[in-house]
Order: sequence, then structure tokens, then C-alpha cells
Amino acid sequence: MIMSELLASLFLNALRRSYDAGDTVFLTGDPVSHVYCVVQGSTALLRVLPNGDMAQLQRANTGDVVAEASVYSTSYHCDCKATEPTVLAVLPKSSFKHMLREDVGISEVWAAYLARSVQIMRMRAEIRSLKTVAERLDTWLAEYGEMPPKGRWQDLAQELSVSKEALYRELALRRTNIR
Repeated sequence: MIMSELLASLFLNALRRSYDAGDTVFLTGDPVSHVYCVVQGSTALLRVLPNGDMAQLQRANTGDVVAEASVYSTSYHCDCKATEPTVLAVLPKSSFKHMLREDVGISEVWAAYLARSVQIMRMRAEIRSLKTVAERLDTWLAEYGEMPPKGRWQDLAQELSVSKEALYRELALRRTNIR
């Protein structure tokens, strides 16, 4: 989800931090003191489930705000990791909130950004409620279009809340049935 130029302008003079793939940006329980925007690369918000599996709650790509709801929280409710070499714009949360209070236009753009974020989360919940890998993949493809590049299939499996092996089996079945 790419933000508007107006919202992006908030991060123009923000500090930049670089992360390697797998680096931790923040952990569950850490205090929220900054707002992050992906300049380049991507991050994933991850929560450990009671059975030990990881649920991906958000994948933030270039132009996305990471953990946008955390602007209104005192601590993080999940972990954030870079999924590839990533550069984040880092803005103090207090500065971000001050700019929202001072500029109604930015506040409205931020509200629209948050609303779109809710829509995306609802779509993810709908996809994850489906029983089979085939149904989840069909619904994901109908919403988002084509498959990601082969090197990103494991990320898609995580987004669909299926094992990568289950996704690979479904893709193999589709290849076999197409020929």
C-alpha cells in the first residue's frame, strides 16, 4: 500500500537506518518511540502463536508505514524483522503526532491510509478463513493479481498461513493440470 506524496513528505528529512535481511527492527513489548516508513526493501510484522508457529500480520514494502497502529500504542504487540536488505525512515512518534495535529490535510490522508490498512487486514482475515490452500491461493490471486517471483513464494505461504510445502504442492498440482 503506497502512501500519498503528502504523507511521504513527513519522512523526507527523517533519519535513515539500514537493516540486513533477518535483522530485528523492534520486538514485542518494546516501547513505541518512533514511526517507521520503508524507503527501500521490506519488513514483516510477526507474532509467535501459542503452538510456536509464526503469523505474519503485515508485510511493509517500499512506501509503507510499518506497524501503523503502533502510533497509538505505548508498546509493540509483535516483532518486526527486515525480510531483505532494507532502509527505513525513522521519525520520532511525538514529531509524527505533532504534524498530524498541526495539519488537517495530513491528518485526513493519514486517516485514509489507516482505513485502507483495515481493508487489507480484513482481506487477509477472509483469505485465512478459507479451508483449503487452493481456495486461499485463488482468493489471493483474485485480489492481488499474479504470483510473486519464485524467490518470494515462501513469503506468500506465510501470508496465506500455510506451510511453504503445502503451497508448493498446490502450485505443482496446478502446473500438472494445466499441461
